[in-house]
Amino acid sequence: MARPFRFAVNMLSVGSAAEWREKCRRAESLGYDVILVPDHLGMPAPFPSLVAAAEATERPRLGTFVLNAGLWNPALLAREVATTDRLTGGRLELGLGAGYVKEEHDRAGLPFGSPRERVDHLEHTVTELARLLGDPEHVPQPVQAPRPPLLLGGNGDRVLRLAARHADVMAFSGGGTAPDGSLRLASPDALEKRVAAYRGFAADRPEPAELNFLVQVVSVGGDPRAKARELMGYSPDLPEEDYLDHPALLTGSVREIADRVRGHRERYGFTYFTILEPYLEEFAPVIEELRG
Repeated sequence: MARPFRFAVNMLSVGSAAEWREKCRRAESLGYDVILVPDHLGMPAPFPSLVAAAEATERPRLGTFVLNAGLWNPALLAREVATTDRLTGGRLELGLGAGYVKEEHDRAGLPFGSPRERVDHLEHTVTELARLLGDPEHVPQPVQAPRPPLLLGGNGDRVLRLAARHADVMAFSGGGTAPDGSLRLASPDALEKRVAAYRGFAADRPEPAELNFLVQVVSVGGDPRAKARELMGYSPDLPEEDYLDHPALLTGSVREIADRVRGHRERYGFTYFTILEPYLEEFAPVIEELRG
């Protein structure tokens, strides 16, 4: 039996305290299940933003999407996670990734290792968080035991294997990163193979993880091919038809997009979709259609 859908919005800007509270309440009223905050310099600081979101809302879960492990010391992160879980009433979901933007590391005065070194640090962070938060002597203690649900984002085999061992949610972005840190979308067939690889690594799990996908563009109405061409800047070598079929682009009428989402659940197993903040309102009727 397929998991029920979950929908998250990834908040990219903060504004004033009143504006932040209103935006979070609006996400809740529109039916979003999770309010997420990224971990990029120039965007909201994740943990205080999530605490403020918890104070403004009652129902949504609250998560990081995703923390750049290279910017965090595991012991200090464990303190942040446990405190935030307590201050949000046990609503925290922790998202982690290896990091991919060298310029942010440079600005922070932190080393930007090779891909292998970044995944090494991610693995170290995951295992240390499990050890620290699972220790009954750790202060503070998270509300959720032994730790908040863990989401891991990535695309390479090592991250997929790590997620298969440890994560409650595996998050796919639909591609990899170019040398400049920008997204390069994979074809739908290549994405399907990455999901299949994860399933192979996770074959011995007693319960499969939830599969998340990050949607890049939502367009209700209008010309689907025009939106596909807008998205084609991510990977100019992919044919237009691949973009029209890609879960990164959700376009068409509300009913057509809902059918596309159902199709992506059938093809890839994605049941948890993250929508970027600019499409908060535009995607909301699709949530209603899927739950109606």
